Amino acid sequence: MFRCGIAYPRCRWIVPLLLLFAIIFDIIAIAASSGWVEDEDAKSHYASMWEQCRGRNEHWQCKSLMEFPWAQAVAALMIIGLIILIIAFIISCVALCCSLNLSLMPLIAIMLIVVVVLQVIALIIYPVKFNEQIFEGHYYYTWAYGFGWGATILCIGCSILFCCLPRYEDELSGLAKAKYIYQST
Repeated sequence: MFRCGIAYPRCRWIVPLLLLFAIIFDIIAIAASSGWVEDEDAKSHYASMWEQCRGRNEHWQCKSLMEFPWAQAVAALMIIGLIILIIAFIISCVALCCSLNLSLMPLIAIMLIVVVVLQVIALIIYPVKFNEQIFEGHYYYTWAYGFGWGATILCIGCSILFCCLPRYEDELSGLAKAKYIYQST
């Protein structure tokens, strides 16, 4: 016999784990020194969230982007988003892993929506202002910039889950009878 259903008690561990991955992705995006952007042709110019560097081989001249207000705004938005995300992760661990406290779920969902808004603004400001002020040819956005978007997408998904989870209190606690999506006899 084959049965296919949703194991809701596993959500108690999976959703905080997804938030942990979002935190890791954000840290990688913020701390990446290899850059968010690199030029296409000669690999002679790259820029991270913090600085831009020009040169070749071992001779690089780096200049801080923090002299630009838009770069300061991007850094502030990403760091504030990361701090709120860490707080949401801690609250989700308390609410789901230690005991089942569904009254905290809407708070976590709202915090994650705030993180999404802050990071989307930062991840849109960066390429617009980079192209406007520093752009000198063809550039590629690298994996570090992608990790910023990855963290944001994980936060969107987790905020939806935290909005929906309070409706399934019995299933999360393991008190409800299992409902199978598919059952063969």
